Amino acid sequence: METLLVHPSPPPPELARLLDLGGYPWKAVSDEREAVTATPDDGWGGAIVSVGEDGETAWALCRAIRKSDITVEPLLLLLSGNRLDELELRDELFEDFCLDPFHPRELEARLKHLFWRSGGGSAPELVEYAGLVLNLETYQAAVDGEPIDLTYMEYELLKFLAQHPGKVFTRETLLSRVWGYEYYGGARTVDVHIRRLRAKLGEEHANLISTVRSVGYRFGQSRWGT
Repeated sequence: METLLVHPSPPPPELARLLDLGGYPWKAVSDEREAVTATPDDGWGGAIVSVGEDGETAWALCRAIRKSDITVEPLLLLLSGNRLDELELRDELFEDFCLDPFHPRELEARLKHLFWRSGGGSAPELVEYAGLVLNLETYQAAVDGEPIDLTYMEYELLKFLAQHPGKVFTRETLLSRVWGYEYYGGARTVDVHIRRLRAKLGEEHANLISTVRSVGYRFGQSRWGT
């Protein structure tokens, strides 16, 4: 996927986190002049422009893009609800907009629809379940848009479970499938990692991994809803 133009520079932290987690290559620019000089060799793959405090600079950048001073398409706007009136008579300057502050899952859905539909590259390989997002290309994880710091084996265990929602796995199966057949650690290794994962997922999402008594562990709901 080609690099996305992002304004302003630096971008809002929550936007940078979402783009990094989604595997989008991006570069932040301050104004239209920098957007021209910073244009990648293969061009821009699209733009995300946040209309914040310096709204005039943001709109000037949008106008420059539409006048073909900078070749960028499509363009997504982020702006607060109290600035919606600024969209009037500016329909030609953008393809879509999203209210700011945004919900990570809503913005991610809009980006998928907008950029991938326009041929901006294949989708990064993601595992998504009930607010949890795992990027299998970048080994990043987030819950409700907030990144979580996982060790390599914590990530591998969570990835395996999340790729098989509703299925119950014994500790021995998890050891062989995640750690490998040559791993000689005991079942307690699985228990320790499960406990750490639940702690990092937080109280609201810890129950994504449930204990099935006398059997093992299950991620998410079974098809029977329990």
